[in-house]
Amino acid sequence: MRRTCSDRRAQRGFTLTELIIIMVLVGILAVSVMPRLQATVALRDDSWRDGVVTSLRYAQKTAVSHRRLVCATVADTTVTLTIASANPATSCNQSLAGPTGGAAFATADNPAMLTTVTPAGVLFFQPDGRVTTTGAGTTASNRTISLTGASAITVRGETGHVE
Repeated sequence: MRRTCSDRRAQRGFTLTELIIIMVLVGILAVSVMPRLQATVALRDDSWRDGVVTSLRYAQKTAVSHRRLVCATVADTTVTLTIASANPATSCNQSLAGPTGGAAFATADNPAMLTTVTPAGVLFFQPDGRVTTTGAGTTASNRTISLTGASAITVRGETGHVE
């Protein structure tokens, strides 16, 4: 049985050439779009790092200006600050409201973010600006905060300087 030209036109579908051209175009689009998506993810990670740095600097400045102990708790995706209600104090008992009015001063956009404080624990900003291992303020301690996909943050114990 011979097929006529009109029979071939009635069939629907793509030719092999059309499918190959579409695959090549999709590949070219994917190559051009992927770097932009990666840049967007990197920007989110940089904003988390900037939020952590800003929160810690705010904690140090608040401790000095209010002459009170300020405690900074850095978790994987949030930074919260609390302040002592009186001076002298060895613990913090009042929350400091963050920029949005909530308890968190910084929040990561990436829920898979891993944040590690070395040595582990709360950062105690003393009224003189130092960062110590306890609320009593006997031992100043340098701290390093490591973030997934971003450069580490260093807090100098003797000065409270955040780098």
